[in-house]
Amino acid sequence: MPGLVSVKTPPDAPPLRITVPDEPPHTPIRPETIRSEPKSNSPATRRPPSPSPSTSRAKPSPDRGSAKKKSPPEKSLINESSLDNPDLGPFLLKLARDTIASGEGPSKALDYALRASKSFEKCAVEGEPSLDLAMSLHVVAAIYCSLGKFEEAVPVLERAIKVPEVPRGADHALAVFSGYMQLGDTHSMLGQLDRSIECYKEGLKIQMEALGDNDPRVAETCRYLAEAHVQAMQFDEAENLCKKTLEIHRVHSPPASLEEAADRRLMALICEAKGDYELALEHLVLASMAMIANGQENEVAAIDVSIGNIYSSLTRFDEAVFSYQKALTVFKSSKGDNHPSVASVFVRLADLYYKTGKLRESRSYCENALRIYAKPVPGTTAEEIASGMTEISAIYELFNEPEEALKLLQKAMKLLEDKPGQQSTIAGIEARVGVMFYMVGRYEESRSSFESAVAKLRASGERKSAFFGVVLNQMGLACVQLFKIDEAAELFEEAREILEQECGPCHQDTLGVYSNLAATYDAMGRIEDAIEILEYVLKLREEKLGTANPDFDDEKKRLAELLKEAGRSRNKKAKSLENLIDPNSKRTKKETSSKKWSAFGFRS
Repeated sequence: MPGLVSVKTPPDAPPLRITVPDEPPHTPIRPETIRSEPKSNSPATRRPPSPSPSTSRAKPSPDRGSAKKKSPPEKSLINESSLDNPDLGPFLLKLARDTIASGEGPSKALDYALRASKSFEKCAVEGEPSLDLAMSLHVVAAIYCSLGKFEEAVPVLERAIKVPEVPRGADHALAVFSGYMQLGDTHSMLGQLDRSIECYKEGLKIQMEALGDNDPRVAETCRYLAEAHVQAMQFDEAENLCKKTLEIHRVHSPPASLEEAADRRLMALICEAKGDYELALEHLVLASMAMIANGQENEVAAIDVSIGNIYSSLTRFDEAVFSYQKALTVFKSSKGDNHPSVASVFVRLADLYYKTGKLRESRSYCENALRIYAKPVPGTTAEEIASGMTEISAIYELFNEPEEALKLLQKAMKLLEDKPGQQSTIAGIEARVGVMFYMVGRYEESRSSFESAVAKLRASGERKSAFFGVVLNQMGLACVQLFKIDEAAELFEEAREILEQECGPCHQDTLGVYSNLAATYDAMGRIEDAIEILEYVLKLREEKLGTANPDFDDEKKRLAELLKEAGRSRNKKAKSLENLIDPNSKRTKKETSSKKWSAFGFRS
């Protein structure tokens, strides 16, 4: 998290193992950049996209040490009545830090930090906001997060934000900025992306007011917020922020700097997600040159993988193979043959060889990657393994082996089920599982998987994304197969509203929902509503999309039948949905969703 710092930290405070506010006096509002090997995300229907330039948004797992057997509680040596001693708060806060540094566990540290905040509150001068209180609340919230108690951290941080007063100066602005960013991270760990983004926006606003619009530290926060927008698949907002970051770094950083390289990798990810592959390739080439100039061999290899992804999307397969093989050579020599980075390149090659019809080679690379994931080297995260298995499942789906794909998806879900901040990823995998169940005719299980995915997406704030609309449409199709017509109609209606807003009425996903909704209305006896939708679809095709699409003739025939039926008898028994739902439309929806779900929504 950028700028997770606080005010008046004792100079002799030891370093912490968990993220708690820590700052020397008079430090300006400043985001801290965290560098690590990036992950990839994309909603597109092709190869998983270029890596994000930073995993600073990756969240730590809760402290497992607290699960160990606890020692008997010691009798408190500090009387509650003595908390009004002004020297006690700083002493207790230092005890909390020392306890964490000594490895005694966060539970005792939490007790000290809570007592410190009470002491600071009692000793605060009436009418004067206490920065010490705000700092101690930040520490309390950080310890709650290290224990996995994110819900309890939220009200503490909300209170901490209200203590300082920004007009009083930089120290107060710093405390509020830090609180908003820490609160945003906590909401992110709870899967509440919309709330998380709002907190980051508030933090950025305060930082810009304090430092100006073009400060390099503002650029770091802009990129951090851009990554959050990418995670929420809000690519236009992410692109605007990333452009601002690039502009600031052009002014304040030397040419071909590491900061500019990170910005360009994120911009490439955004361009790829939006389908602008040529521009994405341009950004990646410039990023690679910067990394070469700075001697970052592994980062150059990671960018080569991203370049290979772009070449694959552009069907420039020979160049893609060359890029992947370059990266593979570097990863094997620097990290070993069984590193997950090697496995990730195997997955890319498997997908590429499937596209070029070399099925034996494709399957072989899948099996090699699975062997690495089956015996991961120390340091491999559950998220890396789950992401790889999800990608391989998409290839087995292309092999027409849905049962094998289903097993891999279920393994991936099991790996992530206890990980905080993975609700959206799990929801994406559950949606893919729903597709697999649908493909093998297990419609009740399909509907249950979609229902669970929809609930998680609603909770995480993605209920207005195009991806959410596609999931609702798929769940509606599962309900159709179970003859739950009323429920299907509600799902199609909600999907239509979302996709019209996010994709527009002429998008293929939106047209598919129109067709499904018309068929559902007909099955419910709402002939006039079905006619109205089909007339609207035909008008769109004639005026904007053209009539060459094979769906046009089919929809025209269906409309003619409905008009004839409506003129003959409104009460005539409706035809079954199985006959009325356009099979091509159903196939399109399945293909579209499965491709989307194999990418961005499913990795951290």
